[in-house]
Amino acid sequence: MLKHQPSKLLIGLSLLMVTLQASAAKLAIVIDDFGYRTKEDNQILALPTPITIAILPDSPHGKQVATKAHQQGREIIIHMPMKPLSKQPLEKNTLAPSMSAEEVDRIIKRAIGQVPYATGMNNHMGSEMTSSLSGMRNVMGSLSQSNFFFLDSVTIGNTQAANAAKEFGVPVVRRNIFLDNHQSEEETRIQLNKAVAYARKNGSAIAIGHPHPSTVRALQKYLPQLPADIELVAVSALLNGHEMPKQDKPLKMQPEQPKPLPNDPPVMPKDKHPQLIHVGTCEFELSENQTVKLSGIQFLMSVVESLYQDKTLQPLLLNSKKPLFSQQKP
Repeated sequence: MLKHQPSKLLIGLSLLMVTLQASAAKLAIVIDDFGYRTKEDNQILALPTPITIAILPDSPHGKQVATKAHQQGREIIIHMPMKPLSKQPLEKNTLAPSMSAEEVDRIIKRAIGQVPYATGMNNHMGSEMTSSLSGMRNVMGSLSQSNFFFLDSVTIGNTQAANAAKEFGVPVVRRNIFLDNHQSEEETRIQLNKAVAYARKNGSAIAIGHPHPSTVRALQKYLPQLPADIELVAVSALLNGHEMPKQDKPLKMQPEQPKPLPNDPPVMPKDKHPQLIHVGTCEFELSENQTVKLSGIQFLMSVVESLYQDKTLQPLLLNSKKPLFSQQKP
């Protein structure tokens, strides 16, 4: 029998169960369009290193920025120009659905050479390219040769990135929140709050922003006050066990999450698994002159058994005197 008051045992057991189940929600922030704005790029590089940067391969300062970020231990991905549906000026070597697999592979390999230390890729624009299954097959076929992952920026609802990536075994994740569609510090702060809320609800979130002065200011003020239950991580930290949710309708550029009904119990997302935490070893007395060490679930079982047999608590429990668990040797 444990030599503690029942109230302390109940509190201790509750705290232990909370510790076992609790894990911080993960937030990944990616800043696109690196390589053109030296001042803002350097301001982003002064922020916490888990922030991932996405460098345009033909940008004038891309290699310099990549080298500096790598020295910081920061994650780098290629911000690959892809053809949009809208008519607008295109970056050099923009990938298009009409290109052959060989041409796509040549352009991607050239981009990898232009952005040293990169380990992944996301799309710059690309609503036409990412909605083409054949086009994205060409992209994923090339990335699979370089062991790159792909972050889908989700610039169109019927993106085929995940379908193509699955065929070639390329790890893939997708953007959840855009931070700065409207360039204002207040808008970015609102979107950061949405990203935190999304991470809390789903276990993780990926937010994409750009090196606009207003975005830089918002991040400088917001990140030091990031809630304690949110862990800032590199985007690749969300690859393992991450499933792409199916989208039947086009996504809004700033997706709003539906509010749960008041009576609906919280639902554990399929892709979120409780983390195992080692409890360690605890000593307690089973009988006179006999002390053993138990760990993990054996300790929990012994605590519950002690509560069950405690005379003070017995009136509150069932009349059955059977032990809750079979006796096991440590």
